[in-house]
Amino acid sequence: MSIFTQFPQKRMRRMRRDEFSRRLMRENRLYSDDLIYPVFVLDGKKQEETVVSMPGVMRQSLDLLMYRAEKCLQLGIPAMAIFPVIGPGLKSLTAAEALNPMGLVPRIVSELKKRFPELGVITDVALDPYTSHGQDGLIDANGYVMNEETVTVLAQQALMHAQAGADVVAPSDMMDGRIGAIRSALESGKCIHTRILAYSAKYASSFYGPFRDAVGSAANLGTGNKYTYQMDPANSDEALWEVELDLEEGADMVMVKPGLPYLDIVRRVKERFGAPTFVYQVSGEYAMLKAAAQNGWLDEKACVLESMLAFKRAGADGILTYYAMDVAGWLKQEE
Repeated sequence: MSIFTQFPQKRMRRMRRDEFSRRLMRENRLYSDDLIYPVFVLDGKKQEETVVSMPGVMRQSLDLLMYRAEKCLQLGIPAMAIFPVIGPGLKSLTAAEALNPMGLVPRIVSELKKRFPELGVITDVALDPYTSHGQDGLIDANGYVMNEETVTVLAQQALMHAQAGADVVAPSDMMDGRIGAIRSALESGKCIHTRILAYSAKYASSFYGPFRDAVGSAANLGTGNKYTYQMDPANSDEALWEVELDLEEGADMVMVKPGLPYLDIVRRVKERFGAPTFVYQVSGEYAMLKAAAQNGWLDEKACVLESMLAFKRAGADGILTYYAMDVAGWLKQEE
């Protein structure tokens, strides 16, 4: 054994003694550049609703959303992810509203890009906000989500979002072959600069409950599940297979979802492919941190920042988090 590995010649605590040396040896740092802010959007004007299961998170109409978009830019957050809340009357078995060029998402995207062209706008490409059954695709007579039929609609939806001005389309559905179909549609539609953020390793997680409340799909889904298309939480190798396929089909970025329970997947994906790798700190993760903080059981700021560093340490290039505004504010205070 080398003398340099023996105590007391080597004291690991020496470098931890003072703030300056801790800073000098710090391996990972968090910046506002790492953050993507997910928002829930409503139709109408001056509309705002509280998401009960996600304290501090609101559903907002476009006019109110503009203030948040401006704040994102002030805080240095580079991008916002749009998730629509569609009224019950517009939901259907065929998700027809998802292809309405004058629908909520195209209008939101268009206005955001007109007002804040420098803000990255990411749209969710999925059908669950629009289906009367709450599934992410079109179903057959037995309730099974059909793959090719769903992919056809997703490609049309993604192209419509791109034509409205979306910088990034983010398919979150987990249908087979949808990335290739979307890339082909974008190329054919001359939307060659539109990026694809693929939810490549999206697990059939129990941490999504508050999100489904927020977008209004929980009641539609009822006791149903998404096990036939989202990944089994027991699987790790399969995630690499999914990521590889999506990259081959034309994805520019890949996503692991959820976040903290799947840090091992983030690490494996980043080490294996080296592609831009994102992680989603999902609604259930947010709700747990928020509830514990509100009960005085955790220091909210300290624990949230620690969770952000965990994502960075695992290899994430970007983090979707409902805490994005808070985190960016905290970081600004420390400048």
